[in-house]
Amino acid sequence: MAIKLEALEAKQGFSFQVEDGVAVVSFDLPDSPVNTLSPEVGSAFTLLMERAERDADVKAVVFVSGKKDSFVAGAKIDYLQTLRSAEEAATMSRDGQVAFDRLEAFPKPVVAAIHGACLGGGLEWALACHYRIATDSPKTTLGLPEVQLGLIPGAGGTQRLPALIGAQAALDLILTGKSVKPSKARKLGIVDEVVPVPILRAVALKRARELAEGTLVPERSHQGLKAAATRGKGLAGFFQGLADKELWAEVALEDNPLGRKLLFDQARKQLLKKTRGKYPAPEKALQVVRVGLESGRKAGLEAEAQAFGELVVSDVSRRLVEVFFATTALKKENGTSNASVKPREVKKVAVLGGGLMGGGIAYVTGVLQGAQVRVKDKDDAGVARALKQVQGILDERVKRRSLTWREAAAKQARVTAGTDYSGFKSADLVIEAVFEDLKLKHRVLAEVEAVTGDQAIIASNTSSIPITELAKGSKRPSQVIGMHYFSPVHKMPLLEIITHPGTADRVTATCVEVGRKQGKTVIVVNDGPGFYTSRILAPYMNEAAHLLGEGADIAALDKALVEFGFPVGPITLLDEVGIDVAHKVGPIMEAAFGKRMAAPKSLDAVVADGRLGRKSQKGFYLYEGGKKKTVDPSIYGLLPHGKERQHFDATEMADRLVLQMVNEAIRCLGDGILRSARDGDVGAIFGLGFPPFLGGPFHYADALGPSELLRKLEHFQDKLGERFTPAPLLVDLVKTGKTFYPR
Repeated sequence: MAIKLEALEAKQGFSFQVEDGVAVVSFDLPDSPVNTLSPEVGSAFTLLMERAERDADVKAVVFVSGKKDSFVAGAKIDYLQTLRSAEEAATMSRDGQVAFDRLEAFPKPVVAAIHGACLGGGLEWALACHYRIATDSPKTTLGLPEVQLGLIPGAGGTQRLPALIGAQAALDLILTGKSVKPSKARKLGIVDEVVPVPILRAVALKRARELAEGTLVPERSHQGLKAAATRGKGLAGFFQGLADKELWAEVALEDNPLGRKLLFDQARKQLLKKTRGKYPAPEKALQVVRVGLESGRKAGLEAEAQAFGELVVSDVSRRLVEVFFATTALKKENGTSNASVKPREVKKVAVLGGGLMGGGIAYVTGVLQGAQVRVKDKDDAGVARALKQVQGILDERVKRRSLTWREAAAKQARVTAGTDYSGFKSADLVIEAVFEDLKLKHRVLAEVEAVTGDQAIIASNTSSIPITELAKGSKRPSQVIGMHYFSPVHKMPLLEIITHPGTADRVTATCVEVGRKQGKTVIVVNDGPGFYTSRILAPYMNEAAHLLGEGADIAALDKALVEFGFPVGPITLLDEVGIDVAHKVGPIMEAAFGKRMAAPKSLDAVVADGRLGRKSQKGFYLYEGGKKKTVDPSIYGLLPHGKERQHFDATEMADRLVLQMVNEAIRCLGDGILRSARDGDVGAIFGLGFPPFLGGPFHYADALGPSELLRKLEHFQDKLGERFTPAPLLVDLVKTGKTFYPR
């Protein structure tokens, strides 16, 4: 038995040592940057706990991570992908529930000492412990993010968390998958204590001994109040309830059938507003939590296992997991074909242009990347706008309590600005975010090269102008690259890096690393008009304009694409991007790709009317206090057919726009703009909002079937013309019977 246990300890990364009556179980999974859970890990841990139970000298247990800045990141996703049936996955869930039930019922106190990410199965593990201590480090986060992979917690989390902190607070975490910082976790009652990193172990050992001695009894407001409410704890429970009206109201909701119905009906209503029925996991989670509250934990756990099993093998979860693996793989790449190329260190970044994009770039560079930033704009008003934008985002974070005002002030100090090139000389990277005009960009490129060092990288935040053309105006073309950010920069997750044939590999690797430090998902694409994202967005938006020209209703068109799965409709997006910006991109695309990319004339009168969209509070929609309201009825006077709008089938409208985007994505792969279908899917999802549950354009094409996709395109080609001509690569794929991803 001892040999078996030692072998398991070594293989799964566990260590066991007793310190003054407390067994310290440390988990450090070999050959992995983070700790993850698997059946093998569970077996090893069970044997260790049996050892602790048998040892009379052990009075309590402390569970810690051996990783530097990570507790337990959740289940091993690779393992979940090997499960082939719902019943197989449900059995795995039940096994996890039994293991954590055993831990919860362990006869000796167990303390979880949490530092770093405590997510998914990691938090479920901690919830089964008797006391939880977290560090106050920014690296410590706690949550149940399973819904982001199309799953639900499967080892008791849907039952333990509501029991611990109440259904309302638990649903807020389970249904959204968001994580919380230690201070919020303490306030909610997820952890019992928050301490500085250096004393975590010492405090955990002390609390374990106090629990064993009976001198420490954890105080948990929700559980205590619920006990008073349900068991009639007399005046003490009554006065405790009066002292915390919010908790009392929540317990009343949970324990009253009518209150419960109200709670869950409202939660489902809000949920469907966000998911539109496309993501089954949050709805399943809601049902499972309700079963536990109404029928008890045993029924709740069984409902959890059944739902978990169904979701693991669902198409939606498969697609979301594939997206997760794709982004994980991208984080390990340097953006070049030579994996040995190392990035240069970037300490100082200069940003040229203080508009909406420039200010956003300054924020992610100074605040998230941690570099020193110098912004240049043509006048004091532009400088002020850039600094105000950074300050505004920081103020919002202070308001949400994710930063203190002192921390915000320190981060703001990293960004300075002026109207000349002072401060550019020592810049490692210059990012220009001026207007989409080649002559202007060539002029500022020459000015920048005159005031920067020989090694400075110059990146353009262009959305459509070929980087090869920009590099022609440079004395150091190998150091010219594209860094295409998306607006608003601090919220949009994608960074599209564009290389021209002469871009040096080290320049590419450096910009990829910069993007990662800014918190971006980074894809690298080859040069060409519109690159990838703007190129596939152009025919999508053109098709929306064609439909408006044919008399489609604006609100109905937007609704059709939102129902398909996009976060906003195309006309809302046009208002957000800027009608003038889209109008400038059109001629560039038509010049490069001919008539199939020609923008219809249906919006010319809208542009001539000076409507810019949200930024001017005048576009297709009305705006009030910065918020979008209804369609502006006066817009129809500027469109063909006027106020007499035609009825179009919602599915056909969605098909026309989506097929344009998918077909152009396939062209980009065939033309060598994309390095892989994977990059195309990631770019469309994180840059343009392509529905994640469909996996991106290429996964969507495979799910539809290349032959069916070809048939649909040919149908619209016959009906509407050459803009629907199928991509040559798609035609070849159908001939050979292949798909974009291996079957």
